[in-house]
Amino acid sequence: MKRKVFAALALSHSLLSCLLLYNSNAGPRLRHWRQTGGTPRPPDSLPTASNATVVIETSKADQLAKCPVDPPELVGPLRITFDQEQSLEEIGELNPYVTLGGRYKPKDCEPLQRIAIIIPFRNRDHHLRHWLYYLLPILRRQQGEYGIFIIEQAGDNTFNRAKLLNVGFAEALKENGYDCFIFSDVDIIPENDKNLYRCGSNPRHLACAMDKFKYRLPYKGYFGGVVAFSKDQYLKINGFSNNYWGWGTEDDDTYMRVTLNGMIVDRPDNKIGRTKMIRHERDKGNEVNEKNYVVYNRMKFTRHRDGYKSLQYSVIKLEKRPLFTKITVDIGKPPS
Repeated sequence: MKRKVFAALALSHSLLSCLLLYNSNAGPRLRHWRQTGGTPRPPDSLPTASNATVVIETSKADQLAKCPVDPPELVGPLRITFDQEQSLEEIGELNPYVTLGGRYKPKDCEPLQRIAIIIPFRNRDHHLRHWLYYLLPILRRQQGEYGIFIIEQAGDNTFNRAKLLNVGFAEALKENGYDCFIFSDVDIIPENDKNLYRCGSNPRHLACAMDKFKYRLPYKGYFGGVVAFSKDQYLKINGFSNNYWGWGTEDDDTYMRVTLNGMIVDRPDNKIGRTKMIRHERDKGNEVNEKNYVVYNRMKFTRHRDGYKSLQYSVIKLEKRPLFTKITVDIGKPPS
C-alpha cells in the first residue's frame, strides 16, 4: 500500500512539473490567443511586432529586380479605331491600377525610368478619352513609372503648343523626380506597343510613321506628334520656343535646337513607329500663322534666351483627377 501511495505522489509531482513548464513556455502564445480570439499558433509562426512587418516589406521591395529592357507583356501591332468612345468612368474601371493624378508604378519590378507624359490641351475632351483608352494599357505593359499631365491653355487667345510643353516640364519637375519627358499631342495613338514611351541616349521621335503621311517621314527634319527627352537633353536645348503662336513650325524649331546642340534624333523602325491620328478640323485659335516663319528664321540667334529659361506663366487651377493631372494656365497672348 505504501508503495502505491509513493508511486502516486511521484506521478503527481511529475505531472505538476510538466504543467508548470508548459505554462511558462506557452504564456506568450496564450496572451496572443486572448488578444486575437484565435487558436494558439506554433512558436515559429507567431506574429511579430508591426515594425518587424515593415522591415519584411522593405526587404521584399529591396529585392525587386529592375524591370526588363524588353517588357514581356508587349503584343506588337494593335488595331486602333475611333468608332466607339468610353466615358472617363468606364476607362477608370478598365484601368484600376492608375492612381490619383494619373500615376502608375509597376509592383513586380523596379521601373527603369520615371516618365512624365505632357499633353498640350484645349477643348479636346473627346480626343483625350480616346488617348486614355488606348494609352493606359499600353503604358502598363511597357512597365514604366509614369504620370500624365494635361496642360490646358486658358481663354481663347491664339494657341501656343510649344509654350504649353515648357509649362508641362516645369510643373512635372515639382513632382516625383521624373527623369524622362514624353511630349505628346492628344490626337496621336501608337499602333504598336513595342514603340516604347521611354527616353534614350538621344532625343527620340516616337511618331515617325503617321497614317496622315502614309506611314512615312514627310521630311528629314520632321519632329512632331510625340517626342521624348531626358531631363538633361531638354535643358541642353533650352526646351521649346515660347514664340510660336498658332499652327506650324515649332517642331522644326525643336529639331534644329537638337542638331545645333550636337545631338541626333533617334527613331524606331517604321513598322514599330506607326501611329494613327484622330482626324479633326483645325481648332479655332490655332490657325496657320505666317509670322512663325519669321521666328524660325531667327531661331539660331534667339534659341539660347527663348525657351525654358525665359518661360513665364501663371497657374489658374491644378486638378488631381483619377486618370490624369490637369493644370490650367495663363500663358499670355501673342504680340500685336
